Amino acid sequence: MSSKQAEAEEVLAQIEALDMEVGAAVEEYNGARVMLERIHEQQEANERHLRIARKSYARAQDALAARIHLLYTSGDSSTLEILLGSTSIEDFLARVDATSRVSEQDARIVSEIRAVRAEVKKREAELEAAQARQAEIVADLEQRKAAIEARLAERESMLASIREEIERIEAEERRRQAQLQADAEARLANQPATPAPTAGSGGGGGGNPPPSQYGGVVGVAMQFLGVPYVWGGASPSGFDCSGLVMYAFAQVGVSLPHNAAMQYAYGSPVSRSALQAGDVVFFNGLGHNGIYIGGGQFVHAPHTGDVVKISNLNEGWYSSTYVGARRM
Repeated sequence: MSSKQAEAEEVLAQIEALDMEVGAAVEEYNGARVMLERIHEQQEANERHLRIARKSYARAQDALAARIHLLYTSGDSSTLEILLGSTSIEDFLARVDATSRVSEQDARIVSEIRAVRAEVKKREAELEAAQARQAEIVADLEQRKAAIEARLAERESMLASIREEIERIEAEERRRQAQLQADAEARLANQPATPAPTAGSGGGGGGNPPPSQYGGVVGVAMQFLGVPYVWGGASPSGFDCSGLVMYAFAQVGVSLPHNAAMQYAYGSPVSRSALQAGDVVFFNGLGHNGIYIGGGQFVHAPHTGDVVKISNLNEGWYSSTYVGARRM
């Protein structure tokens, strides 16, 4: 082996380790974005409820004002005495609680005011908490983004030192991928629509759930072979690993979050030896995933600088970091 080739292989090993770290960081970033989206939804809901509560409070205050006017003009002294002795609305509400002389109507109005005031305070507190959490996550996202971009710059610098060797390796990989794609398409064309699960309990945990309903997701995902990896990407212009899984399953009517670890909470666990086309396979402490296509292979968006491709579940890094699988 030439010294140049040895140097290239050493650099490539370093890049591969860096790619895995960056991939896991991207999935953490995606998870934070999902949390941010949920907070936005909570904020919108709280804002709607708060508007309703404030309108209800205004109506209750109007009802109380009308009742007070009626008491004053009618000369009814029971509630009026309580009102005139009160220093604030809080004091008035407390005084109503302490007396049995108020009418049922007065008590009902006061009860409504108390309820809507409590609702307003609750919604205001929830909105304030959501806004504070949102600010924390936005700051965290900016830090994560900066860290990822710094690692990507480091990767590019390493690649530049072995550009010629990389071009040769990439050409070989393109030829290999073309053959893998042809083999996979031939296999998929000949397999049953819903193959019976294989008995067994291989690694990765889980059991033998009902046959997959979503084998068709494989054909969807394979349409995007060759599409570049884009961190945070979830469209045909570019995917990251969980973005590809999310997008492909959305096309067959299954909604998943844009985060591999969160996707692992969906569906049913399936053992490694019972895998079927369409199952989602997970690696690297849930920092990476892809869609199983049969024959020990899966389609995925590996990492920055690569493209959507087919890899072997039982080889190298994927075999050693395999976590498990889920059937949606």
